[in-house]
Amino acid sequence: MNGGSMAPSTPTPSISEMAERALSEEVYASILYSRLATAYGEGSMRSKLIEMAEMERGHAKFWREFLERRGRPTHEGGSNGLRAALHIAMLRLLGFRLALPLLEGGERDAIELYSKFLESSKIGGLEKRGLTRILEDELLHERELLEEESKVEDFLVHIRDAVLGMNDGLVEILSITAGLAGIYGDPFHTALGGLVVAVAGALSMGMGVFASVRAQRQVNESILRRVGDASRYVAHIFKERLASHMVRKGYSEGLSKAVAEESSKDHGLLSKAIAEEDYGLREGVLGSPRRAGLYSGLSNISGAVIPLLPYLLGLQMSIAMPLSIIFAGVALAITGSLIAILASLPVRRKALEMVLVGLGSAGSTFLIGRMASMLFGIKV
Repeated sequence: MNGGSMAPSTPTPSISEMAERALSEEVYASILYSRLATAYGEGSMRSKLIEMAEMERGHAKFWREFLERRGRPTHEGGSNGLRAALHIAMLRLLGFRLALPLLEGGERDAIELYSKFLESSKIGGLEKRGLTRILEDELLHERELLEEESKVEDFLVHIRDAVLGMNDGLVEILSITAGLAGIYGDPFHTALGGLVVAVAGALSMGMGVFASVRAQRQVNESILRRVGDASRYVAHIFKERLASHMVRKGYSEGLSKAVAEESSKDHGLLSKAIAEEDYGLREGVLGSPRRAGLYSGLSNISGAVIPLLPYLLGLQMSIAMPLSIIFAGVALAITGSLIAILASLPVRRKALEMVLVGLGSAGSTFLIGRMASMLFGIKV
């Protein structure tokens, strides 16, 4: 060891500590899936959730026995029921379709944890076989959730667009109103200026997204049409190209040629494969320009109204500005959480990041506004 100071490294958790975490998560998952089956499940999805809850209870039993063999008491904690209740309350606000990415993220975390266990030399062969079966269950759960998510893919895409549009409007108008408040110190002028910018921004975003999505859709449709037409007459070229793609991905040459040969018997199947491999396009996922533009514009103005509301109500500046910041902070935390859920990111970290970025931007523009007011002698 040298004489210089070293940052302390994060201690690696022991096998027993990891098992305690796994037990807690499995107990929590079993409670959550059971309550989801009651609250949201319909038809086949209800049956899947009940089955998943039963599997999670079996996994929890495995971890209890795992810890007992190592002389560790199994403290599952009484917080799992409360945690599940809070989770269910949040999911009620989101709706079941928006809950799917969040549930899917939980399954991915479990898969990652159990993969680390299987790499360890500190568990026996019998335990590894049991853990392998659990890992298979978790992969099955992830696939089932992905299948459900694929049924509402179009809905989730538009929700993502709406959340991002709302966040843009929120941050933009929060910064604008803070700057105007710094310049004028008057709620009327702040509200008027912010409202003009909000409407202009929403129209600009809506029309910009419409034009962008429409242009991209036209390009994609042209590619799909061209590939589809060509596959009827030069299928042999596409067949060779498809086989080449598969070889580059690591498949054997024999298998690649066999798959390409089979695909070439159906022009529609061959053209879809080439469109996806060569251009990254999937038929049917082209996006609606009108819907994308409408969602973006409306969500943008919805976000913009939140920090504007206290000024629009004609409250005194000493009240309107703090309220605007509070409203915006809460809204930023919510939109940050939604973005994290839809993108499978840590919710707390993303929410905090959005709040800090939004309020930091507002604080900066307020200071700029105050300096401009003093520099140019603006008084109202």
